[in-house]
Amino acid sequence: MLAKRIIPCLDVKAGKVVKGVKFQDIREVGDPVELARKYNSEGADELCFLDIMASYESRRTMVDLVREVSKSVFIPFSVGGGINSIEDIREVLLAGADKVSICTAALRNPDLIREASEIFGSQSVVLSIDARRVGSKWHAFSHGGRYDTGKDAVKWAVEGERLGAGEILLNSIDSDGTEAGYDIELTKAVSESVGIPVIASGGAGTLQQIYEVFEKGHADAALVASMVHFGKFTIEEIKSFLKEKGVNVRWSYLQ
Repeated sequence: MLAKRIIPCLDVKAGKVVKGVKFQDIREVGDPVELARKYNSEGADELCFLDIMASYESRRTMVDLVREVSKSVFIPFSVGGGINSIEDIREVLLAGADKVSICTAALRNPDLIREASEIFGSQSVVLSIDARRVGSKWHAFSHGGRYDTGKDAVKWAVEGERLGAGEILLNSIDSDGTEAGYDIELTKAVSESVGIPVIASGGAGTLQQIYEVFEKGHADAALVASMVHFGKFTIEEIKSFLKEKGVNVRWSYLQ
């Protein structure tokens, strides 16, 4: 069984890490380079860097900041936001990212997933899905959760895998920033529909909630933000709790 991963998420706006609730009410958290170093030293498995305004503002991601963050960490590092073309992907990977996360551009041009996976390898391509419940299903939203595409989020995950994505970053807009827990039903629906790793995102507030998204939601990794940004828990505390609950985590000196 693959070890479960804990991935701090750095939502970046105007060069600063920020955090909102349901993609709104954004407040500043701190410097992305300093936080990247902190989580790297605490034992995070990966880092996720999301330029949250790039797609909405129709601009490319902040490559200089990506380059600076990549020099500060020694763990895998994914970058999303404003990734619109093969050239954008190439530039971000050359700046030091290990993976790219594509959301709006993939919805607009699904073939971008296929092209990117063929050129850079599926391990470098993450399909990011911003999902919100609409009736009895979940829809995939674009432009930082602003526009409902009408596309079924679970079916979109399946299509993304078929096109060559190596991983799904599943963001629950309904749960984002609430610290009320992940959307277990959504996570389970996607995890059971695809054969590639699913990263659950949105709603982490307690250690038990992280355990539940692994055990009940069948996630392969959990994104965390508020609960670590504001000092509620450290990565070490999260992993120690999970180990005590019998979850296979990646921190070698806890083995």
